[in-house]
Amino acid sequence: MAGSRRDRALADLKASDRRLARLIESTEPIDTKAWRRARPLGDPFSVLVYSIIGQQISGYAARAIAGRLQERFEGRMPSPAELLILKPADFRAIGFSRRKVEYVRSLAEHIISGELQVDHLDRLSDDEVREQITASRGLGRWTADMFLLINLERPDILPIGDLGIRSAVQRLYRLDHLPSPREVDAIGGKWRPNRSLASLYLWASGSAMPKPAKVAPTVAAR
Repeated sequence: MAGSRRDRALADLKASDRRLARLIESTEPIDTKAWRRARPLGDPFSVLVYSIIGQQISGYAARAIAGRLQERFEGRMPSPAELLILKPADFRAIGFSRRKVEYVRSLAEHIISGELQVDHLDRLSDDEVREQITASRGLGRWTADMFLLINLERPDILPIGDLGIRSAVQRLYRLDHLPSPREVDAIGGKWRPNRSLASLYLWASGSAMPKPAKVAPTVAAR
């Protein structure tokens, strides 16, 4: 985000919500350039495979599993067609659970069939990207939102299901409960069309900025 555009977005956010304005003023400025440099490396398929691997396990465990997968393909992530060749025993040896095998196979199948236009997501609207990603088993709204915000750098994304975002909204508005995703969506409506920048400040306010992982690239889908 260019400096002048970022300044305008910050000014609009502050004008839209006095509570958020105080949070922004009390939080160290977000380095959006550094944020972009920290995004996952690799093609969209590799990033989505890694997001499945990382579900409900530690970052250390996810990196270990992704590393073993890459070792089978000379240090890179497999293409969708190559992944489908792996047998259940291969996946188990790498560290995949049965359900995650189903999820990555579903992802690969959706890409090969053309249902998920993985190389053209940047040309689609936010809702179209969500629709395509969530059509694959095991990939939900949170994964789609994070992909939109981090990988596609869309300016108006609020990951309403993210625990860090929900906790930050609870603190910001001094709620007596953890807000539901629907409540976060309603509260964040006033931050349009700059909800991505608002999200970065919400994460930063709780020192819970996501740390995207570096993912080895894959070969072209076959």
